[in-house]
Order: sequence, then C-alpha cells, then structure tokens
Amino acid sequence: MAYENFPATESTQPAAPPPPKNNMRNLLTGGLLVALLGTWGYILYDKNQTKETIQLKDTQLATTTSEKDQLRKELDDATMQYDMIKTSSANMAHSKDSIVTQRDRDIAAKRTQIQQLLSKANATKEELAQAKTLIASLNTDIAGYKTQIETLQGEKIVLIQEKETVTKERDVVQKNFDSAKSVIAERENVIDIGSTLHASNFAITGINERRGGKEKTTSTAKRVDKLRISFDLDENRITQSGNKTIYISITDPKGTPVTVEALGSGTFKTREGEDKFFTQKVEVNYTQGERQTINVDWKQNSDFETGNYKIEVYNNGFKIGEGVKSFKKGGLFG
Repeated sequence: MAYENFPATESTQPAAPPPPKNNMRNLLTGGLLVALLGTWGYILYDKNQTKETIQLKDTQLATTTSEKDQLRKELDDATMQYDMIKTSSANMAHSKDSIVTQRDRDIAAKRTQIQQLLSKANATKEELAQAKTLIASLNTDIAGYKTQIETLQGEKIVLIQEKETVTKERDVVQKNFDSAKSVIAERENVIDIGSTLHASNFAITGINERRGGKEKTTSTAKRVDKLRISFDLDENRITQSGNKTIYISITDPKGTPVTVEALGSGTFKTREGEDKFFTQKVEVNYTQGERQTINVDWKQNSDFETGNYKIEVYNNGFKIGEGVKSFKKGGLFG
C-alpha cells in the first residue's frame, strides 16, 4: 500500500472548531425530537382522557338505562295491579260509576305523563326523578282506588243482602196479601151470589087491547096483543139498595128466543160465561130487605102463536125464576 507524506508543519497545528452550521442542526434536531415526544405524550394523554370520559359516559348511560328499566318495571307493575282492580270492579253499581270514572281518568293521565318521560332517549336525571315521583304517586292513587273499590264492593254486598232480606219480606207480605185477596175474593163472591135477587109469584097473562084503551085478558093466541108479566122480587137483606138490572127472556112455542132488536132485545153473559138472549131488560130501583112486585108488558111486532111461552128472569148472571103461559087456538066464536 502506498502512503503519502504530508508536511510536518500541518500535522502539528491545533484542530479548528466545528463549523457553526453543524451545531444549529443538532439543536434543531433535538428540539424536533423533544416536540415529537411531547406531541406523542399529549396524544397518549388525550386518548386516555377521552377513554375515561367515554367510560364515564358509558357508566352514566348504563346507570340511566338501568334506572329507566327499573322505573318501567315499576310502572308495568302498577299498571298490572290497576288493570286487575278495574277487572274485578267491572260490575260495580251504576250509582258509583261517576266516582270510579273520575279516578280512572286521573290515573290514566298520570300513566301517560310517566310514559312520556320514560320514552325520552336522553332523559335527564331530573326527568327520571320526576318519573319516579309520579310512579310513587301513581301507586298511592292505585292503593286508594283499590280501597275505594273494596269499600264500594262491601257496600254492594250489604245492599245485596238487604235486598234479599227485603225481597223475602216482600214475598211473605205478597203471599199473605194474595192469600187475603183470595179469601176476600171468595167472600165477595159469596156475598155477590148471596145478593142475587129471587123472583117468585109469577103471573103471566095475554092482553087484548080494545077501543077506548080498555084491556081484556085472553088465552087465545090470535087475540093476544101483548104479554103482561108480573112477579115478585123477594126480600133480600144482603142486597144493597139501588138500581138492579133484570133480564127477561121469552121463548116461543117452537123453542126460539123472542128477540126484536128494535124493541131493545140483546144478549148478556151468564155466570157460566155463556151468551144468553134476552127479550127485554128492566132497571129496578130495589130497596134492601123489601119485597117488590114487578110488572112488565111485552108487545112484539108479530103475532103470538099457539102453544107454551116460557118466561125466564135473570139477575146477576143467574136465572132467578121462570113461568109458563099457554095460548090456545081460537074457535069460531073464540
């Protein structure tokens, strides 16, 4: 290897100081390194702070969510109890409906307010505290509602028992009343039957009307102008004084009822419920306990026939007497 030889004078001179440019570079490099380290340190610090903040928010959110869930559960429990009470009280008496309905409205309004608070995604602590207070108030209302329902149900039971007692008493009274009515009806029926008049002493004659208003009795059918029917109404101490209706039914020799509607004939009901023709109706002013004689003339718009005429008298639906009159066929000089 070849070596070069430098002059000795140059090797013995002291070394010159480093150029200023190299010193500045070192300082800048060091400063940058320190700044870089500081930046990374800040970044790491900030990241740690952000993580702690996120963890804190997560914890707060979890706490809030847990509290909302608990409040929702309390609301659900209260709602379930309220619904059960409403179901059990569905058949409350109508007289209490206004009280129950007003309580329903108040509880429903409070439930709606609580649900609105719990439905907020970012509900604040104050709102959750308000919801919690409202739930406590709701539970108090439901407890009061339950007490009120139980009171009303107790009153209803008492009313039902009282109604049953009153109904039994009414049934006893009604039974006694019906029994009394039956007895009274029977007695009235006996009195009514007993008050029926009785006819006796029948006298039936044929009357021939002559000039000048003179009358002559006759038994010849062709000469009879009218029937004169006479009978007594016997004394009766049960019959009250007053107007009494007497029906007279005449049956001709052929067995046909003698009725002329134009002369007042018609029908009436017997005690057996049958329709019976009457020839003439007579209104009698009867005096209690006295015998009275009744005279009735029947003048029909047709000739009388030969044979037996049966005369029946009715009062109060009963036949109270009868008589028969026979008319003969007239001879040449009859």
